[in-house]
Amino acid sequence: MSEHPQSAEADDLALSWSGRWTLAHRILAVNILTLALLALSILYLDAFRNQLSKERIRQTQREAAITARVLEAVPAQARGAALAQVARSTGSRLRLYDSQGRLVEDSWRLTGPTYELRDPATQRWTKDAARALDRGFNAIVGAEPIDDFSEPANDRLAAWPEALEARSSGRVESEVRNAPDLTPVFASAAPAAGGILLVTENDRNFTRTVRSQRAALGIAMAFATILSILLSLFLARTIVRPLRRLALAAHRVRLGRAREVKVPRLPSRSDEIGLLARAVSDMSQSLRLRIDNIEAFAADVTHELKNPLASLRSALDGLDRVEDPQLRQRLIEVARDDVRRLDRLIGDISEAARTDAELARAAFEPVDLGPLIEQLVSSWETNREKGDATIAFARPRRASAVVLGKPDRLVRAIDNLIDNAISFSPPGGLVEIAAARVGDKVRIRIDDEGPGVPGEARQAIFNRFHSVRPEGEDFGRHSGLGLAIARAIVEGHDGEIDVQDRDDAPSGARFTICLPAANLS
Repeated sequence: MSEHPQSAEADDLALSWSGRWTLAHRILAVNILTLALLALSILYLDAFRNQLSKERIRQTQREAAITARVLEAVPAQARGAALAQVARSTGSRLRLYDSQGRLVEDSWRLTGPTYELRDPATQRWTKDAARALDRGFNAIVGAEPIDDFSEPANDRLAAWPEALEARSSGRVESEVRNAPDLTPVFASAAPAAGGILLVTENDRNFTRTVRSQRAALGIAMAFATILSILLSLFLARTIVRPLRRLALAAHRVRLGRAREVKVPRLPSRSDEIGLLARAVSDMSQSLRLRIDNIEAFAADVTHELKNPLASLRSALDGLDRVEDPQLRQRLIEVARDDVRRLDRLIGDISEAARTDAELARAAFEPVDLGPLIEQLVSSWETNREKGDATIAFARPRRASAVVLGKPDRLVRAIDNLIDNAISFSPPGGLVEIAAARVGDKVRIRIDDEGPGVPGEARQAIFNRFHSVRPEGEDFGRHSGLGLAIARAIVEGHDGEIDVQDRDDAPSGARFTICLPAANLS
């Protein structure tokens, strides 16, 4: 048995593990994850470089301090050989300045250069790229600028600030400078043999180590970028794809070619997309129901208008052929009845058509049903035709039956029920009206002494153009829309309306309206 396409589509858009994450949380998580990885990488590399630099400075300082003690222990004529021996083992350049600041010993005189300051112009482009990355990284972490290193033209103690500080403080002092190719030159000066010993070293391994770590972090960032792309695709799947499906469904609804368009509801998703999907689905179903109601209403209107129009046409056609004055008078009366019926139909149709729209836009206000119904009953007693029926209203205590609503619409709903009760009342019948608050509801009850409503017809009587009229009623007095309008108004106020047989009389119908009570506290 094949899977339903709609179910398969909903499953395709469902989320297995992040369905309860809001879109804001997902987008924030993706952005924070990528930025956090980048920030942590930069912080790690900066901390690693600083730690490595401190360790290298301590190493140079120990070398200077140990060599200074060696120079104190050997004869003056053996100091040059001692410096050369240390330089060969460490790769450093050691210089000894006397108390006057003159250079008296230099390890390179015996060993030759133990390191080389390289010219960037002679190196490959990859080194230029590496140096550009070094400068960019320094700018990002806000590293303090470092002086450039160059050999002094006149090599004396005064050319080395760290040597002057060592002579002044009597301790080992250090300085770090950049060679032309941005590799560090570590220099440490220490008092030794009545003068100052200066140790310098261009540590290229330091730069290689830092750049190796940076390359490893670059690979990690590449993986982070791939992860970010995958997370972006995840966001696209959880946001863009369902939105595209919803847009296509909305487009199909707009075209209106399909009888019913299934909009994915995404019940497994509790995020904004799921809420949107269910809202669009409910909206499309409501729209379809409204369209169906409009189509049915239009068909009913057409049917109801055809009958009086056909009768009116027949009466008018007969007037041209009938010579008998009495028969002509009867035809004229028929035409008048048809015109009255058409006038009532058109008026009620217009009101039924605009009732829903008015209630959807209406601003509800507190309405005390006691005075409102009292004025309506007074209008029936003094200005309207009610035959010999009697209306009795048990007015509730003031402000005890208050609802939120539109007064004129509530009047119309109750008036329609009173009109219906009067039309079914027997000669001398009593129509009883009561309103009272029961719990969180206000209940309006309208009782008559007519024949009642059969059980199988109690729902149908609220349909448009459903009309079962009492015998002897004037033709065209009711359009069959009164109870339908009353139900639309009551439901537009979030209420309920129904009809039952009376339980306190031998016969009669009891119409009940229940509306939410207004909370005035």
